[in-house]
Amino acid sequence: MNITIVSVGKLKEKYLKMGIDEYVKRLGGYAKMDIIEVPDEKAPEQLSEAEMEIVKKKEGERILSKIGPDTYVIALAINGKMKTSEQMAADLESLMTYGKSKIAFVIGGSLGLHDDVLKRADEQQSFGKMTLPHQLMKLVLVEQVYRSFRIMKGEPYHK
Repeated sequence: MNITIVSVGKLKEKYLKMGIDEYVKRLGGYAKMDIIEVPDEKAPEQLSEAEMEIVKKKEGERILSKIGPDTYVIALAINGKMKTSEQMAADLESLMTYGKSKIAFVIGGSLGLHDDVLKRADEQQSFGKMTLPHQLMKLVLVEQVYRSFRIMKGEPYHK
């Protein structure tokens, strides 16, 4: 299985990079994971609704350019479906069973994801109603993917 995380913005914090690298290394025995970072759109702090839409559209185009037509896309969105770790594991296992060998998780920038990205997504998943920095979300996501594979294999870790 090939899992890709496509996210907006470059990860700068060393401690987050180290955590992500550790989980990507652990995942090596189960799946291939790639992390693709697309540049965030530079914008002033105060934006009108129209300007926000333009920023999200540009970031969305960058995201979509990194996703192949045969890729199953899971967009991380605050209004998406919330799952337990066991449900996430079962869903990933089901995707593998039914021939979905390429899965991309998408993490938007500080303004969220453009509607074009949400429309391209096969599903939307939420990790809760709290807003998390997208850099931190990347670490949480990689850990949960690793946890999912441990659960699928019946290996200790998730309790």
